[in-house]
Amino acid sequence: MNGAELVIGRIPVLEALKARRRKARKLHYLRSAKGLQAILDAAEGIPRQASERRELDRLSRGENNQGVVLEAAPLPVARLETWIKESLPSDAIVVVLDGVEDPHNFGAIVRSACAFGAVAAVFGKDRAAPLTPAALKSAAGAMEYVDLVQAANLTRALRLMQNVGFWVAGLDGGAEQTLWRVDLRGRVALVIGSEGKGMRRLVREQCDFLLRIPISGPIESLNASTAAAAALAECARQRSVD
Repeated sequence: MNGAELVIGRIPVLEALKARRRKARKLHYLRSAKGLQAILDAAEGIPRQASERRELDRLSRGENNQGVVLEAAPLPVARLETWIKESLPSDAIVVVLDGVEDPHNFGAIVRSACAFGAVAAVFGKDRAAPLTPAALKSAAGAMEYVDLVQAANLTRALRLMQNVGFWVAGLDGGAEQTLWRVDLRGRVALVIGSEGKGMRRLVREQCDFLLRIPISGPIESLNASTAAAAALAECARQRSVD
């Protein structure tokens, strides 16, 4: 496909077409599918092909395509050193993913980041989920709107962010401070650790403070994407309070 990336599923495809952040190359859709008019309208001027189910399933390699697959240029991924020089809002929220390797968790975190107004998702060059069709689908189109920023070294990336006014808050189930009792306004970088081991030691030590989400039910922990959603929601709530 000459370096093209596959966007699979109705919502991811529609958002990719609407955002126009990257070049759409070809739309494949199920000949007999219904309810695709919004996608077809958004794809005006883009090459398209009506296909049979077998061809779409082959193209999507087992992913549930919902009758539509888009070939597009890869999502733009910025280098942290370049991105940090951009003009960022004084109350910018950024999520930092330290070793989140599951593509569904990765996509779900970016989806929450977009929903709660975060400007970027920062992730490492190593020990990070790839931007696969599964991650794109889990994000439900959110990756088309949030800056994706890659850092060769996350500890150094956090220092660079601190140098431009970010407070770095790491989510840690063993932290003394709770999420609800800390001022999360201004520029905030929320660090989300890996699904199994949490944050790495050097990343944890670089945080300005560590926060835990108070849990009162019988389940003692949250997975990475659920914890990220709770923290992002609290950041958004504090910004909405007069």
